[in-house]
Amino acid sequence: MSFTRQLSEMSASELNDAIDDTNFPQAHILSRGRNNSVCSTSSTSGTSSLADRAQTSQPEETHPGTPAEDIVAPVVPVAGNQRPRLILKTNGSTPESDGTQPKTPMTPRTSTTPGHEKCTFHHDLELDHKPPTREALLPDMARSYRLLLGGLGENPDRQGLIKTPERAAKAMLYFTKGYDQSLEDVLNGAVFDEDHDEMVVVKDIEMFSMCEHHLVPFYGKVSIGYLPCNKILGLSKLARIVEIFSRRLQVQERLTKQIAVAVTQAVQPAGVAVVVEGVHMCMVMRGVQKINSKTVTSTMLGVFRDDPKTREEFLNLVNSK
Repeated sequence: MSFTRQLSEMSASELNDAIDDTNFPQAHILSRGRNNSVCSTSSTSGTSSLADRAQTSQPEETHPGTPAEDIVAPVVPVAGNQRPRLILKTNGSTPESDGTQPKTPMTPRTSTTPGHEKCTFHHDLELDHKPPTREALLPDMARSYRLLLGGLGENPDRQGLIKTPERAAKAMLYFTKGYDQSLEDVLNGAVFDEDHDEMVVVKDIEMFSMCEHHLVPFYGKVSIGYLPCNKILGLSKLARIVEIFSRRLQVQERLTKQIAVAVTQAVQPAGVAVVVEGVHMCMVMRGVQKINSKTVTSTMLGVFRDDPKTREEFLNLVNSK
């Protein structure tokens, strides 16, 4: 099983924990703390590609409570003046069980699991399986919206609401279309070898998402920067990465981290920085009703976290008009 598939099969909570601060999943065992980064450095000539490393990753299961000290990644020296590369590390060892806790598979159900032979979608970050097509959900969703209208005291059969359940169901599928997309499909080979090692920034990418706590929208802008290590990403693909993860039920904090991890997985840069500024309708329309409030979240990985000058340069570029 490739590492790309391992990462995509993690649940939302597992991914959120795994990429806390600068940490990345390492054979599904999580390293904690800012000083225990599992990002290693490597030169272009001295380190194999992510795909090559992924082939050596074999563990399918792990156990809670594994000491973080056992899985801290070594730092490989960099030859010459080449910039260190931020890569996702895997570990080929599987810890032995102490007999106190049952073995818990860290991967979701698969198409070989009894009762799921016809399921075709087992690799999403939030869902572990789904019907053959999302359109198959429309009848049940429309019935649910009809019940909701009746629960509000409305008449679902009046002229203005007759087709509302179907329209609402289709709209919700569109709002969450990111569940149908994967990083590999979106990149579509648009990763290019280029002798460029200066900062690349795409800022003010429009973002629309759905708050998973209240099922109301939040929207805003995303700015992404990365320091290439001889590989660059098609600029439009950064915006498409934002679309993958924003078009799901989300919280802004997780969305920011998922975008940063996806860029790292795509081009293995020396560092990635993501800043998201969002307006949440759950704060504007209900609750405290603070219409001018904005939420800003950021994720800094690699050089952007370690080097204050690099981080300052990125933030100045993002905040400039």
